[in-house]
Amino acid sequence: MKVLLIGGGGREHALGWKILQSPLVSELVSAPGNPGLASLGRCVAVDAEDVPALVALAQDERPNLVVVGPEVPLTKGLVDRLHELGIAVFGPFAKAAQLEGSKAFTKAFCTRHDIPTAGYRTVQSLEEARAYLQTLIPPFVLKADGLAAGKGVVIAKDLREATEAAKEMLSGQFGAASKTLVIEEFLHGIEASFFALSDGKSVLPLMAAQDHKRAFDGDQGPNTGGMGAFSPVPQMDDTMTKEVMDKIINPTIKGMNAEGMPFGGVLFAGLMIGPDGPKLIEYNVRFGDPECQVLMMRLQSDLVPLLQACVSGDLENLTPPVWKNEACATVVLAAKGYPGGYEKNLPITLPVMDATDQTTQVFHAGTKQGPDNQLLSNGGRVLAVTALGPTIKEAAAACYRQITRIDFPGGFYRRDIGVKD
Repeated sequence: MKVLLIGGGGREHALGWKILQSPLVSELVSAPGNPGLASLGRCVAVDAEDVPALVALAQDERPNLVVVGPEVPLTKGLVDRLHELGIAVFGPFAKAAQLEGSKAFTKAFCTRHDIPTAGYRTVQSLEEARAYLQTLIPPFVLKADGLAAGKGVVIAKDLREATEAAKEMLSGQFGAASKTLVIEEFLHGIEASFFALSDGKSVLPLMAAQDHKRAFDGDQGPNTGGMGAFSPVPQMDDTMTKEVMDKIINPTIKGMNAEGMPFGGVLFAGLMIGPDGPKLIEYNVRFGDPECQVLMMRLQSDLVPLLQACVSGDLENLTPPVWKNEACATVVLAAKGYPGGYEKNLPITLPVMDATDQTTQVFHAGTKQGPDNQLLSNGGRVLAVTALGPTIKEAAAACYRQITRIDFPGGFYRRDIGVKD
């Protein structure tokens, strides 16, 4: 079968790497892809946010399955368009994608369906923001309502900083995405990213990972799209997984169905596990990046039947996936200056990889091929060095050993991924 993969980041390289391992798949086409995906199949230069061009590409390619990686084409209705044409596609319809596309929508949905989450208020003016902030205990959490590439969250330590952040966000710091803000109470506990598949009716839990959002060691600096991750998460044992499914995931799938917006695809719940049990921080409607990298490395089962069952509505008849016993970590190598301004077209030299090695992978996130086949940087997050190991610390140590073999003077990375006690 032919699979068309939409996207060109580290998440998509990891998905493509795992998809191509399936005996069901004979051809992988990526749009737009990246040099890593180009080593797995054919790449077509179609922007992942250009829905009309992606629809035309799918009509030309006639794939057996389309897999949508990023959130923007999902919220723009790519799945709706392909479904209307009878093309099998993995991912939620636009209405269901509101779970990520609008934080205000999700918070109101949680209220309607008694899903545990932080107290909040939605505001559209600085006066509203200041009034609500004064009722909270610092630190303060301010979120852009819309999509902001994983960077639309500000955690302010005091009222002055929070007020200034609200002013900047409402003034267009994140464009239209922050014209409306969601201000939340700060939750204490352990963060986890939990993933589950759904076909709109049934739900199949996958696995949890823990992301590292801050740019610098010790969880310092601005929020990013993610500087590293590891799996499994020790706090997400069988008991906690059941509680998350019972209190958060299952009520969400049931509630979306009841409201006429059945959710099909992968549901990514950002959780805070605190003294009162798990609470939902936010939803994403696609695999996380860089969490996807560690999940794909740990997944022993064939990914493709899982994706197909979500599309066909046959998830309840599927055998739960099998996971490797090893832990996995990924460390993001980013361009200096990220998540702020950074240079592109910086040269990168990768070591020669053992093609048979399934324990260490370098997933391309923001790269391109330059003249004379020179690999160049082409984004903020450039590479995701990923490795398996007996423990989280050993997996992270394997990542750092591999990073020392990469020549990228224009890059930086956190040195504390997965090393906390």
